[in-house]
Amino acid sequence: MKLSLVFATTVSSFFVSVSTAFSFAAQADAFAFSGISTGTWGQPTPGSLDTNPIYTGVGSNTFTWGEPSLPSTLPNKLIFDGSSFSPDINSVFKIGDLRYFNETVLKGTSVEFVPLNLNVSVNPPVGINQVFDFNFHLVNTPNTSTNPDENADFVFIDTNLRANTFTFEGNKYTLELTGFNPDVPQLSIKANEGGTTTTAVYARIKAIPEPGAIVGLSLLGIYLIPRKKSLQSN
Repeated sequence: MKLSLVFATTVSSFFVSVSTAFSFAAQADAFAFSGISTGTWGQPTPGSLDTNPIYTGVGSNTFTWGEPSLPSTLPNKLIFDGSSFSPDINSVFKIGDLRYFNETVLKGTSVEFVPLNLNVSVNPPVGINQVFDFNFHLVNTPNTSTNPDENADFVFIDTNLRANTFTFEGNKYTLELTGFNPDVPQLSIKANEGGTTTTAVYARIKAIPEPGAIVGLSLLGIYLIPRKKSLQSN
């Protein structure tokens, strides 16, 4: 048998293997989820300068932090409200709403991070019900400027956490928060002192390729390189 025929036969076998492995991806891309979300705030993490952190709302959807500083009589506040959703795989969709109330609080009484425990029910009643952990970075400025915009405080979505994964009908997926804008990356919001910002929170569900697909492509690449050199030398 000629080397070229052996080469073609082997490559054909590789492509059959890889095509089978990638059939998962095609099925996943055609799949759509539906469900509903709720969220509760977890135990916050104070910053290095927060020597007397004050907060409430752990285990609820309303989290407050900081001791009010006159003339303010209220603490900072975050409220998360879940929503229903029905997205396609890899598409950005609204998973909830966030209200941020920025008040003036005493130095040292704030916190730096607060986790959001996002409970997601997918394709009920036969789907999954799972809690996904996300983290929000709270940036409180010292309010030393006469410019209100420079005294604004911020809320960032922390992207340094490990991926949130789940399994549905034998296939694996990740759920990620994409930010506060469905069209462009926006991982933070701000509010001036005494102001309120209300925004939607967006997410995306992505399929995780089967290991066989990745391994198949790697092996194919490893095989093709020496075979190509061998053919060129004959």
